[in-house]
Amino acid sequence: MPETTPFRRVLVKLSGEALAAPDGYWLHPPTLAGLAEDIARTIEAGIEVALVVGGGNMIRGARISAAGFIDRATGDSLGMMATVMNSLALETALNAAGVTARTMSAVSMPTICETYARQPALHHLDKGQVVVLAGGTGNPYFTTDTAAVLRAAELRCDAVLKATQVDGVYSADPKRDPSAIRYDRITHDEAIARDLKVMDTAAFALARESRLSIVVGSVHAPSSITAILTGAAPSTHVVP
Repeated sequence: MPETTPFRRVLVKLSGEALAAPDGYWLHPPTLAGLAEDIARTIEAGIEVALVVGGGNMIRGARISAAGFIDRATGDSLGMMATVMNSLALETALNAAGVTARTMSAVSMPTICETYARQPALHHLDKGQVVVLAGGTGNPYFTTDTAAVLRAAELRCDAVLKATQVDGVYSADPKRDPSAIRYDRITHDEAIARDLKVMDTAAFALARESRLSIVVGSVHAPSSITAILTGAAPSTHVVP
């Protein structure tokens, strides 16, 4: 593993499904513990970490609203609360691994966790603490991908690491098309033009405007976050 990394501060975007148990239960303690140990090694490598986790292991606002019995804004509010629950679970796992972590929610819940504000979040990161950013953007109709890019830009991160089910960005879905090609490096414009579905369009547009790199790699590899960020595991860099 290289001793140096091109990244000083990174926002890691995790899907809610990455926390789920094999039997479908919404949280899997061994997975949480493994992620926490991985992030601890990332910090030991000299990288400051912020986290955004989705809520798809519990609820997706767009999906539940499409069923017709609840409106989209309310469905998204339920999804934002799901991200708070996931974030608190991650904070607990990180603290157990010896990493000081703070959950900060864009949806104010002062009796449960800190309310997100940029300057306090920067202060926590400067002190070497992990900031777990919950509640999405605090507004409906925006995905946690968009929230991740927004917070990365606000918190002066060098890149967003999107930990996914595959080890990078492919020309097509590699699970359906064995001939799909994995890109080592691609620009934001190329990803948007080829409709590669790495992130939603709003997230990509914000990343492009902020000149923020996106690193895409597999969450399933051993020590995946640390390995991707230090170049020891395959990934795709989506660059301005």
